[in-house]
Amino acid sequence: MNARRLRASLRGWGGVGAMAVVCALAVVFALLLPVAQSREDDSTGVGGQGVAQGEQAKAEECEKPEAQSLDPASGDQNGETVQKIKDRGQLIVGVDQNSYRWGYRDPNSTSDTAELEGFDIDLVHAIADQIVGDKPNNVRFQAIPTNERIPAIQGDKVDMVVRTMTINCKRLEEVAFSSPYFKTGQQVLAPKSSDITGYDESLANQRICSATGSTAYEKLEADKKSGELVASADIKTTVPNQLDCLVRLQLGEVDAVVTDGALAASQAAQDPTVELKGEPFTEEYYGVAMKKDSVDLVRRVNQILVDYRKDGWQKSYDDWLAASLGASAGPPPVQYK
Repeated sequence: MNARRLRASLRGWGGVGAMAVVCALAVVFALLLPVAQSREDDSTGVGGQGVAQGEQAKAEECEKPEAQSLDPASGDQNGETVQKIKDRGQLIVGVDQNSYRWGYRDPNSTSDTAELEGFDIDLVHAIADQIVGDKPNNVRFQAIPTNERIPAIQGDKVDMVVRTMTINCKRLEEVAFSSPYFKTGQQVLAPKSSDITGYDESLANQRICSATGSTAYEKLEADKKSGELVASADIKTTVPNQLDCLVRLQLGEVDAVVTDGALAASQAAQDPTVELKGEPFTEEYYGVAMKKDSVDLVRRVNQILVDYRKDGWQKSYDDWLAASLGASAGPPPVQYK
């Protein structure tokens, strides 16, 4: 394992003062790094169509989206797509750079040297080491907003996206997913002083923020139409990156945030004035997203995940997430289609 991953994990930044640093960095990096922290900064394109077979299930056939990925044992894991990545010598991955403990930059480092760290970043390194080889510069990160994850994959800007991305039936029509590597659910984040109690009637007349293109916004929109969400809840505030919702909350521009509970817990760890309200009201699974016809790459990533769940997943969880999420029951169970 490379020395870059042996640095001590950060255990917290000092509450509100740290949050100011995070927000400032978010703005700076949004301006300076729309495309990428790299250990190499070239703009090599991504190619590879893979074998056009074994496509992911259509949404109308999809009842358990987390169980729709390809079995690594039943097909070629070293086809055209994987070979192109090997020939390039670098895996190109879309990630977040502002999600504390998932994919973020150490604010104690300078902008010239700060590397991306977090639970998702550990997984990226594991995938790159297995496909390209454990060597320097074997992965190039591209910072991608929430609403640009799927276009980046479809447009061959990245080989894959590892960015707290929920597997769902709608997305399975547009991209392929690995088997799940994390289980979470949507929750409400609000100031501790708020009267909001969860995803319930207490959201009446409240301004709710979510990220454009997120499963949170899709749920809010669907529930507003169906009447499951109180009619007076205001859901029109959406932002490109989920962290922007926390900034809006701190500025008093919204009253609550709806996002994955795993992300919300990390944000609550950054800012002691906010907390999770109520229990998760959905069940969701994160997966590695790839181009729909990159069958060999999907199978290869699924095999890497088989090994990673046994040796790597728990250590990464303990390093990054245990402080905010508590003890883990381990990675989610896997079922292939």
